Parts: sequence; C-alpha cells; structure tokens
Amino acid sequence: MLSQQTIDIVKSTAPILQEHGETLTKHFYERMFSHNPEVAEYFNPANQAEGTQQRALAGAICAYAAHIDNLEVLSGAVELIAQKHASLMIKPQHYPIVGANLLASIREVLGEGATEDIINAWGEAYGFLADILIGREKQIYDETAQKPGGWDGFRKFKVEKKEPESSVITSFYLKPEDGGALVDYLPGQYITVRMPTPEGSTTMRNYSLSDKPGQDYFRISVKKEMGAKADTPKGYVSNKLHDDVKIDDVLEVGPPCGEFFLNVDDQNDRPLVLLAAGVGITPILSMLKTATAAMPDRKIIFIHGCLNEEVQPFKDTINKLVKKHENLTALYRYSDSEIDGVTREGACSTGFVDAQFIESMVPDHHADYYFCGPKPFMVNIYQTLVKWDIPAAQVHFEFFGPREELEAASGKARG
Repeated sequence: MLSQQTIDIVKSTAPILQEHGETLTKHFYERMFSHNPEVAEYFNPANQAEGTQQRALAGAICAYAAHIDNLEVLSGAVELIAQKHASLMIKPQHYPIVGANLLASIREVLGEGATEDIINAWGEAYGFLADILIGREKQIYDETAQKPGGWDGFRKFKVEKKEPESSVITSFYLKPEDGGALVDYLPGQYITVRMPTPEGSTTMRNYSLSDKPGQDYFRISVKKEMGAKADTPKGYVSNKLHDDVKIDDVLEVGPPCGEFFLNVDDQNDRPLVLLAAGVGITPILSMLKTATAAMPDRKIIFIHGCLNEEVQPFKDTINKLVKKHENLTALYRYSDSEIDGVTREGACSTGFVDAQFIESMVPDHHADYYFCGPKPFMVNIYQTLVKWDIPAAQVHFEFFGPREELEAASGKARG
C-alpha cells in the first residue's frame, strides 16, 4: 500500500498537473521516443499527431493524482487501460521505460517545483499503479491463452473474404492460417491488426469485431480514411487494408480485448437502446446480432446516424433482422439526405441523433444505452444521458479519445 505521506504529496500536485498536464505529456512522449525508440510501435502515430494520446495521458495522470486516496473510483479506467495494453502486447518490461521517462519529464517540465519529495512520491505512486496494471494484464493474457482456440501474442490470419459494405467501409473476413480453432469473444470487443511499415518497423490498430460471436471467422469492417494517403499516420493501415490487402493475404492479429461489450446475462425488462454513428456501428452491430438471438422478449431499439445511404453500411443486414424479430425497431438518421419515410424495415429521416429524437423512442428515458461513434455524437449522447440522470450502470460506450472530454462537455463526471 502507498504511505500516507506519498498520498498527501501526490494529491497536492493535482492542481499543478491540471495546469501543465498536456505540456508534461507532450514532453514525455517526445522524450521517450527519443531515448527509447523501441517502444514507438506500441503507440498510434495519428493519435500522437492529433494530440489525442497526450490529452488522454494527461487526463489519466490528473485523475490518478486527484483520486489516489480512493482508487476504487478509477477501477473502470484501470480496466480500460489494461485491456488496451493487453491488445497491444504491453509487457512488464515496458513499465520501467515509461516510469523513468515520466519522472524525468516531471523534473524537466516543472523545474524547481519538482522537489525530491515530489519525485520520490510519484515514483512510489507510479510503481504501485504499474503493479496493479501488470497484474490485471497478466490475468487477461492468461485467460485468453487458456480459452479454447486462444493464444498469446500475434497469430497469423488469412483474409478469406473482402466485402464492400458502403462507399467507404469494407469488411475483412479472417480465419487462422493454421486452421486451428478460433477463440470466442464478447459482442463489442476488438482485435488488433499489426502491420509492417515502410521504415521496417510495425504499427498496430484496433478494429471492432463487427459480427456476432460463435462464427468460424473474425470480421472487421474498416473505414478508409478518405483524403489520407497510405504513408500518412492517420490513413496508413486503413488505406493499406483497402488498397493493398487481397484475398489469401496474411495478417498478424492479436486476441480479442476490450471492456465495452454487451452482457447477455443481464436479462432485465428495460429496453435495450443501441446507438451508432458512422463506422461506430461496428461494435454495436455485433451487440445487435447477439441481442436479437439471445433476448427475444426484450424491446430493442437500434438507431444509426450517418451522412447518407451511400456511406451507410449493413442496412440490408439490419432490415433482415427487423423483419425476423418483432421486438426490434430500427431507425436510420441521415444528416444530409432528404429521404423521409417509415417502413417495417426501419424509419428513415433527416436530421441528427439528438435528445429529442431518442426521447421519441424512449419517452420515459428508462433503458440500457450502448453507443459508439465520432466525438460530437458521443458528447451529445453522453450529455443527454447525464441530463436525464441515467444511472452510470446503464450507460455503456466506446470513446476513441480521453473520457475526460465527455465529462467536461457534460459538466459532470460519472463513476
């Protein structure tokens, strides 16, 4: 356990870290990649270029400092980080590298403000958190490897099928090259694809599994970063997959990970509301296909917001589910289309997925909500659910960025 002195010192640094957090984390990443370039492959360069990674780390550091005397508050954040680390194959030997560069960065950025007491306290606090993460990550590695069809590290998968889903999204059906069994996963989880770079290194990207569990393949549905070139950080992997990867090509794949998933054992009588925007439909579709099979008596509301029908994936798949399952209602919301109409195959309308639209389907707000999509969509949904006082246990989301940005937009943190 941490000493009371360490807790007091770290907690006292929360205000200064709040003020200088992003400056510190920017310096930290620049320093680490300079001193330890071998760890660069574990980080998405697009997130570095956009500042997303720096903001996420700054938020995590500030949250740790503020709640170090009540770490139970951070249990959800710890699980998210552990799952992400496991997906990227972060191992115990990487933690001393991060720790050394973090403490050095605190010294270099805060200058005289970084007293020996502060450095020592943060060294102890970092070691304590590292031990928690290492322990949880070992559990994830062991549990996955011991499951039928499970494995540790990266495994070679062959591209069995490549299927366009819209003008910007293509699905890739992947099967183990060794012909062995395929580990099961939870609806909403993701896998990691590792791909070589022109520089002779590798880079990794997480992609949600877009079909329901229990198949003899993994399916990922990837949006091509339009306007990006294959040699730019943001578009590298998606453009390579779309333009260069062919049927029978082999990809390196990590086992399923992620804390955002549908719990099919939670059989309550609340409506299940699945909200997606754009390519955020990929984990939500896995949940939808699972829920319609496992929850035949539960009211399910599926809402997908996108630009127009041309870029909308899986509409035929969802329409077939609507025809088959009387408990399912599907609604499509187009932000630049003039299509309006209501059919048994789903209601189509023009506009955004906003509070008024959701309320029209769930008047009393009482439901379980799962949502995924671009930042503006996520902020709007999260803000709405906070305003409606939906219990945190009924709010589930996958957000590609610092969670603090959602909380700041709503003006209220969630446990």
